[in-house]
Amino acid sequence: MKEQVVASRGVRRAASQQKGFVQKPARRDGSARREFNFSPRALFAYVPKALKVGLVILIVITAIVGYRAAASASMFEVKTIDVTGTSRTSAEEIQTLTRRALSKTGVWRADLTALSNELNRLPGVRSAVVTRVLPDGLRVRITERAPIAVVRTVAGHFVWVDDEGVVLGEMKPDDQMPPFFIRGWDEDGTEDARKENAARVQKYLELSHSWSAENLSERVSEVTLIDLRDIRVQLAGNDSQVEVRLGSQDAASHLKIALDELDRYKQGGRGSSITYVAVLAGRVVIGSSSGSKTASADTGSATVDSAPAAEGNQPTIANPDKPSTSERKAVTGEANSKKRDRKDGSTKDRQAGPGLRLR
Repeated sequence: MKEQVVASRGVRRAASQQKGFVQKPARRDGSARREFNFSPRALFAYVPKALKVGLVILIVITAIVGYRAAASASMFEVKTIDVTGTSRTSAEEIQTLTRRALSKTGVWRADLTALSNELNRLPGVRSAVVTRVLPDGLRVRITERAPIAVVRTVAGHFVWVDDEGVVLGEMKPDDQMPPFFIRGWDEDGTEDARKENAARVQKYLELSHSWSAENLSERVSEVTLIDLRDIRVQLAGNDSQVEVRLGSQDAASHLKIALDELDRYKQGGRGSSITYVAVLAGRVVIGSSSGSKTASADTGSATVDSAPAAEGNQPTIANPDKPSTSERKAVTGEANSKKRDRKDGSTKDRQAGPGLRLR
């Protein structure tokens, strides 16, 4: 059997103190000590419910008023506007528009989405991203539209357009002119007109790429794209009076065919009278200002035959030295009418003559 050792009270008290237990002495009168600790939750429990609701509303109103006062403070007024990404678009115009839009709201309460949409409506801006630079600045990052073609308007002005058919502004004297420009632009400003203009620009890019690869762009002054089913080209240089009619199919390759036949036809010394070259199905038609003949050539041959062009594919050109076809028809018709009148008159006389003799 093991012997049990009972520790004295002093030893037990020391052991309990080492474990962290502290025994507080009891009061002499025998009553327990009460401790009072302040608690906001306990104090709030005594406040009536209506007063609680009113206090919450007061706090919310104070927060709103304080927010508005802080947002409209002078420290949030627009002072600096950093505009990047502009080359053709005016940075001063963008800054002026931004200051006007934020004059009442300041930087803190600025509607950045609405401001970006407003900047996107500028002619030369494709997209605009606006960010805050607290406390008093804005950063505007602009992505501009790229001018890729020049259009000659009805009024004779030359304006730049981008790949979506958006007009970017008039061409400046120091701008580099593209190889040729576009005619036949729809200036109505409607959504349908914008789509048609975008299709014209895409056709222009297609023709420009093909003709540049064949070194033909330098011989073109303008391309008329009023109707994409009837593409026409005005030549440049010594052939500036010549119009080439390409139709709608294979317009890129038809220009080379037309120019080859034109150069061959000009070797005969008749180049100054040529007014148009039309590439038809299987042949090339060359029209001259003499009004007497047009030359027709098979696109697969190397010679130009002297034959009339297909009806409906050549213009009627008046010749000042000879009467036109309509005038000749009018004169011939009048002469025939007089002959018929004389014939009818003589017939009546012959019929009436024997009648008189019977009486």
